Amino acid sequence: MVDELNVAVIVETSNSYARGILRGVHDYAKTRRWTLYLTEHGRHEIDESFAGDWKFDGIIARIETDRMARIIAAMDVPTVDVSAARLVEGIPWVETDDEAITHLALEHLRDCGLQNFAFFGDPFYNWSIWRQHAFERILGNSESVKSRVFNLPARQEPRVRWWTQREAIRAWLDSLPKPVGIFACYDACGQQLLEICRYYEIKVPNDVAVVGVDNDELLCEITTPSMSSIVPNAFRTGVQAAEILDRLLRGEKLSGRKHSIEPLGVRKRVSTDVLAVADRHVAEAVAFIRRNAHRNIRVEDLLGSVPLSRRVLEARFRKALNRTPHQEILRVRTNAVRELLLETDMPLSEISAALGIEHPEYLSVFFKKETGLTPREYRDQVRDRSLLKTDDWAPRQ
Repeated sequence: MVDELNVAVIVETSNSYARGILRGVHDYAKTRRWTLYLTEHGRHEIDESFAGDWKFDGIIARIETDRMARIIAAMDVPTVDVSAARLVEGIPWVETDDEAITHLALEHLRDCGLQNFAFFGDPFYNWSIWRQHAFERILGNSESVKSRVFNLPARQEPRVRWWTQREAIRAWLDSLPKPVGIFACYDACGQQLLEICRYYEIKVPNDVAVVGVDNDELLCEITTPSMSSIVPNAFRTGVQAAEILDRLLRGEKLSGRKHSIEPLGVRKRVSTDVLAVADRHVAEAVAFIRRNAHRNIRVEDLLGSVPLSRRVLEARFRKALNRTPHQEILRVRTNAVRELLLETDMPLSEISAALGIEHPEYLSVFFKKETGLTPREYRDQVRDRSLLKTDDWAPRQ
């Protein structure tokens, strides 16, 4: 029998993303003879307790400080990093897919009918810099795009007195074309931005819509208004890190490359609850689709709600939203299926009936075509792992 292995998990317990990683590591460890060592600490605190007389076979760590990097390197045991700081070269690391996160944030803002976009970042963190670069690359990397980026001051310590920047942030917000969708690099920055908008009575979401990253549920719900956020697959990050460490413990030689984990989707809340469509008839048609998400409606049903021919409605949809009425119906219907899979124990037959679909087999085929996953695969992948409670779930496209 294989001896029990001692694994140090040096990951903070102070935020929802890190706790998602911990759940993933724990889930994997249950399938192995691993004993996990974990102590409570914050993100940038130096937890040195593990470096005493403890003997560890491997480490999974968010290596966020130079001192932590030196301690872990000196221990000379197989290690997997789950931080973007990259303070120890040559070891495998698992992190969010920042390009995919940025694409998803912009897709979500476009789904709201927005055509103007901005980025609010914190260059203390590599992932914020990478998300900014992806934002600029996706939108064209022009000077006008760069002018729509605001970064908090560069610094050597994590703490930032963001409220001292509020006049500068207000001036930046005033300079942006309205309405504008702002991609905040993570939820804390999104919360700061919403506080400044509230302080200066800037209308959210009508003039400024904000989407963050991490879906820290308490943080997102406590803001005024509540904040939409990208949902990372932190659970999968933890599982992947544990899988890689397991391979290292078995003697495999692995490179220090990044293993990227794609996000799960968007949790829409009030901060992006807007449909910025100048075309009144398109707005009315979209509202009709959303009101009737539980019905098996077709494009023909829309024509009874707006005084337009199908050809004209199609053209106006493409111009306003860059998609057809049929695509919008499919998108809204897919979201409705996701909600029921996530929030209920309803079998596929009951979900089909609730959405006016006669045959569950058709629903399964339709859902997989739109998402790449069967309903069962989707439910198994995210339920009870993303901590997502949603009334408006936007998928990873």
